[in-house]
Amino acid sequence: MNQDLSSLIAHGATTLPLVEVRSYNVEIEDEDGFVGDRASKSAFRNLIDDWRKVVRKAGEDPLGDKDIDEISNKKLDLLLSEGDPEAAGIIHGAIEDFAQQFAAVIRRFLKLKYWRETQRIVVGGGLRASRVGELIIGRATVLLKAEQATVDLVPIHNHPDDAALIGAVHLMPRWMFKGHDAILAVDIGGSKIRAGVVMLNLKKNVEVPAPSVWRADFWKYSEEKKISRDDAVQGLVDMVKALIDQAEKEKLMLAPFIGIGCPGRIAADGTIESGAQNLPGNWESQKFNLARSIRDLIPAIGEHETAVVMHNDAVIQGLSEVSFMSDVEYWSILTIGTGLGNAQFVNRQEKPA
Repeated sequence: MNQDLSSLIAHGATTLPLVEVRSYNVEIEDEDGFVGDRASKSAFRNLIDDWRKVVRKAGEDPLGDKDIDEISNKKLDLLLSEGDPEAAGIIHGAIEDFAQQFAAVIRRFLKLKYWRETQRIVVGGGLRASRVGELIIGRATVLLKAEQATVDLVPIHNHPDDAALIGAVHLMPRWMFKGHDAILAVDIGGSKIRAGVVMLNLKKNVEVPAPSVWRADFWKYSEEKKISRDDAVQGLVDMVKALIDQAEKEKLMLAPFIGIGCPGRIAADGTIESGAQNLPGNWESQKFNLARSIRDLIPAIGEHETAVVMHNDAVIQGLSEVSFMSDVEYWSILTIGTGLGNAQFVNRQEKPA
């Protein structure tokens, strides 16, 4: 099995068991800068601040004196449903403005060669996990439909944190995991690293399995005073080792495999070509290979040599949607987070078991 895994490992692969990855990590630039920056978490929060400034000219800020970065998405949701009407009005104003920007960004993506045939766009990322994010998606959908757009816009089905792990199951052929209960998956973000055990659920008599997260842990390294690249890698490895121990105690059969989602363009050798600027330290150095570093620190899982496969984080979130995309051929994902992640897929005609 290890020999087979070694020959099949392809970091950042365009051909995967169930889909072809037509494009990912596309950066569109115009005279105002990168288009994706207008549909990021910080862009939405800047819009809230813009409305706060307007309100402050006429009186007190209903959101108080807190910096916008100190107000969680959960708090924003609460203000929408139960808070002061004026505070809710500020948030609704930002939702409308951001939805307009998001719809414009989508229209720009749909002009790209590989995006023109897109039938459905999944929206993931951290902002989608809130009611605010759902309203943004809903409003952007209405705006696109009003323009007779033929593309569907849908929220990602799993919680974005779980989706970022679940998608790793689809990096390798299903038969590779037979005889095992679960795999290990890692999601590296601009502010935190999450690692989890993903149940394969291969015993179910379905064409495409429905994986689920059994246990996960996260480390918000952005809250640390100073974190180097090596510190981040070691923290990641410590989390994975702890999960291996927990799985062994529960007698789960872990496949000797770790799937990793990481920002940027991933080269076939496991180096990161570009797009990792929000991570601590230099992750784009040709001398740094994350997959190799993890394999060196976790050389074996159980009795077998560890295989590590990396892909772009938006691609992996998108892969979590495979079982929901059988009724379309061309589909895409946009992830609203530190930046705007993106990937475009076409379903493969033949779906190997």
